[in-house]
Amino acid sequence: MKRVFVFKHMYVFYSFVFIAHIINLFLNSDKLNYIVGLLAILMVIVSYPSASRLFKILSGFFMLIGGGLYLSSASSIFDLPAILTNNISLLALLAMLPWMNSVVRSGRFDRSINTLIGINVSDLGKLYVRSSAITLTLAAFLNLSAATISQQVLKENLAHVDDKIKKSFISMSTLRGFSLALLWSPLEILLATSIVVTGVSYVAMLPWLLLIVASVFIIDATWGRFHFKKHSYSPKDHLRQMNTNYKKIARDILSLVAALVLFLILVIIIGNVFIHNFSLVVTLIIFPFSYAWAVIMKRRKSFLVIGWNNWKDKTNAMQNFIILFISLSLFSHSIAEASILGTIQQPMLTVAHYPLVVFFGIQLTFIFLSMFGIHPIATIGILGSVLTTLLSVYNPLSIAIVLVTSAVSTLTLGTYGLVVTLTALNLELNPYRITYSNSVFALLYGSMGSIIAYLLL
Repeated sequence: MKRVFVFKHMYVFYSFVFIAHIINLFLNSDKLNYIVGLLAILMVIVSYPSASRLFKILSGFFMLIGGGLYLSSASSIFDLPAILTNNISLLALLAMLPWMNSVVRSGRFDRSINTLIGINVSDLGKLYVRSSAITLTLAAFLNLSAATISQQVLKENLAHVDDKIKKSFISMSTLRGFSLALLWSPLEILLATSIVVTGVSYVAMLPWLLLIVASVFIIDATWGRFHFKKHSYSPKDHLRQMNTNYKKIARDILSLVAALVLFLILVIIIGNVFIHNFSLVVTLIIFPFSYAWAVIMKRRKSFLVIGWNNWKDKTNAMQNFIILFISLSLFSHSIAEASILGTIQQPMLTVAHYPLVVFFGIQLTFIFLSMFGIHPIATIGILGSVLTTLLSVYNPLSIAIVLVTSAVSTLTLGTYGLVVTLTALNLELNPYRITYSNSVFALLYGSMGSIIAYLLL
């Protein structure tokens, strides 16, 4: 009973550590940083039993290799806590994301926008473009929830369509739209991680990321339009179509776009003028922005109720990322300080004259490892020593773009990844079939990033 009580209130402990770390980012106190490092070790200890098997293996690998290299160096074991705080900013950002999700749900934007699916559409080709665009719009705020919401609506609306075609259609349109939203969203942890690793500013990356998203969306939408147009579509509910409140839907879409633009502007202004730390800026802005938005919509009470419960549940379930990010801190630091780094760098410098080969090699590494359930963040950690070398050879902006496009593209085909697994469960579909159907898209997605990165060298 006590064990259950403790795990239901892990959010209290986690939040305390995150707040202490954020305060220290302003104070820059070595003593407080050391205390936070000790608490980080405690977080790993209490989180490890509840983490999934895959993340235990991944973090165990990072701790074993990182710990071995650390002990073989001249560093003291007593200095260890101080190096474990590097990624806590990313964990704090991850913990705040449910508040943005909650304000969209409290405003019922997800329901309004999803009524667009199927309205005035005569074939599946047109529906493909619309469902992909709607999922992209929702995912900018709702992240993973956007994919599952769109999939449920499409399942209902396509109940009369051949089962094989329906499942293929839904898995492709929703996962691809979902991944395109995450490439540029300031709420995406993979983007934040890429920024932290490379030191590139969000403002410098944003125009190129939007260019990649627009290009890939147009190519995929054109393909989907012609590939599925031979299949006719009849809305399931004609009455609902006739009674659709178009003004309300238009108003909701404009509100979402305006809110997103305002959020981006705040991130850019505050990040450039006051706080030069992307993950910290987004972490600090999310709650006040969401609360103000809820007040303007006159949804303050529902936002606080939905948000509080959502935030507690999500924060209590952060064990996987806690053990992964903290073990990555040890691994990254140890690799950077180890004498073995020079041995690793030498062959990398040999192929450095062929940047496209290097970029595509990184992309294929992400895709290959994702098929075995390796999370993209873990792949970034595995490539840590390689990235250290590449950042000294190439434009860091190019490396950042390759990293984030390679990482995000795998979300559409990672066989054991969370979003693919959920999609497989929702559609009763073999996850390997999802991987196969999205493999060309993932290659296109990553390749577009590699080409843009090459042109920026």
